[in-house]
Amino acid sequence: MGRRDYPPEFRRKVLDLLEAGRTGTELARDLDISAQTIYTWRRQDRIDRGLQPGLTSREKAELAAAKQRITELETELQATRRAIELIREAAPPKDGSKPSR
Repeated sequence: MGRRDYPPEFRRKVLDLLEAGRTGTELARDLDISAQTIYTWRRQDRIDRGLQPGLTSREKAELAAAKQRITELETELQATRRAIELIREAAPPKDGSKPSR
C-alpha cells in the first residue's frame, strides 16, 4: 500500500471520531487506512494545538519551502560558476596577466 494524500477535511473527521471514543484500530479497519497514519495525524494535531512539543504543521511547511529554495539557489550558483569557468576557458586573459580567482 503506497502513500496516499487525504484531504484535510477527512483527517479532521477521523480525529473527531478518535476524540469521540473510537479507537485507531477500529477506524483503520473501517476506513481502510493504516492505524499508524491515524496516530501520526493525532500526534501532529496535538503538536499544532500546543499540547505536545514538536514542529507545527506551519513550521514544517515553512521548513520544506526554505529547503526547496536553498536547493534552487545552490543549483543557480552551480550554473553560474560553470558559466564563469566556460567564459574563462573561451577568453583567456589579455597581455599574459594571471586570471583572477
